Amino acid sequence: MGYASFSPKQKTVLTWWMPGNPYHNREAIICDGAVRSGKTMAMGLSFFLWAMTCFDGKRFGVCGKTIASLRRNVLSEILPRLKALGAAWKEKRTENMVVVTFRGHRNQFYIFGGRDESSAALIQGITFAGVLLDEVALMPRSFVEQACARCSVTGSRLWFNCNPEGPGHWFYKTWILEAEKKNCLRLHFLMEDNPSLSERIRQRYQNLYAGVFYQRFVLGQWVQAEGRVYDFFGPDMVKAAPADGYEKWYISCDYGTVNPTAMGLWGLHQGVWYRVKEFYFNSRQEMRQMTDDEYAASLRELAGDRDITAVVADPSAASFIEVLRRKGWRVIKAKNDVLSGIRQTSDALKEGKIVICEGCEDCLREMDSYVWDLSSGTRDRVKKENDHAMDDMRYFVATVLHRKASGFVACTVDRKM
Repeated sequence: MGYASFSPKQKTVLTWWMPGNPYHNREAIICDGAVRSGKTMAMGLSFFLWAMTCFDGKRFGVCGKTIASLRRNVLSEILPRLKALGAAWKEKRTENMVVVTFRGHRNQFYIFGGRDESSAALIQGITFAGVLLDEVALMPRSFVEQACARCSVTGSRLWFNCNPEGPGHWFYKTWILEAEKKNCLRLHFLMEDNPSLSERIRQRYQNLYAGVFYQRFVLGQWVQAEGRVYDFFGPDMVKAAPADGYEKWYISCDYGTVNPTAMGLWGLHQGVWYRVKEFYFNSRQEMRQMTDDEYAASLRELAGDRDITAVVADPSAASFIEVLRRKGWRVIKAKNDVLSGIRQTSDALKEGKIVICEGCEDCLREMDSYVWDLSSGTRDRVKKENDHAMDDMRYFVATVLHRKASGFVACTVDRKM
């Protein structure tokens, strides 16, 4: 693909790091937006030119979802252009490294794939003068944060490039929405920002997608893909928690050891149950596991000085339930009919019987990402992803709001606390 000229947005990407540029003092750059918008080429070329102009004898990281995709989408496009500008390069495939020489400077570029949580270990221990993360929204947070932590050389900068995902995605919330606070230049790309695309090709892409995929791939918007379980739920349904006047309290809990543990604190106020606060611990992300006693202490902290009627617990969490009972909590094993619980929770949300309050960020994040498994060919199964706060919410609704007077049994002990 040849470029006779660059668009204004591409020129900004290519020059933002140069002395005298209005954005020269920024410490990072994000390019996100539509597919085929020219952001990958501009970012990759600018990253290598910056590294070769500003540093000599340093190491840099170049990261993609996989090493194969990185070679295909970035290196195969950028390295020939560097050669045309007078650079020389040599790839050492066994070491996943490219050595570039340009205008008397020589630097090493290490290639990494951020496929899953275990990938973070691959990048530990190395020091970078900068890192380029292509398709950053497809990488686990632990890998991205480890890559950023490696950039400790004076003058180092961070380079992020991606297409949009859902609005609850961690990168959107912690980097794009916080760009100014992080002293980061964020540029949103559209197909019109790619001068190599003809009007006919742009029209083809616009005709190719519809609905939410048109919003993502053509407009470059961070919107949730179709298939959301609670597709009616929006920001207008999130409320501030009442200051006082609660009549009753429950805590719901979805327990995990390797998987996250989620707990929700529910208060009844004038006939409505509010999810006032929550606890969420992801052992993979935190890179450590908590014991049952530690989880019990976190539950105690979540409860505060409130009189908790009962803890509605994941029925499979036998060891945790036993610890809670020994500590004097009244524990109810949750009803766990998934489809029935989803229907009941959906009705409760629509009717305003339950409200998720501001500050329950993990529950709200999962609301955007909790989706039906469309690959099964039906809508009667959900993906077992981003479902931990969703499960504890479902447990509460199915067990507390929809319990029947007859046939309801709970094993309890007297509180000793």
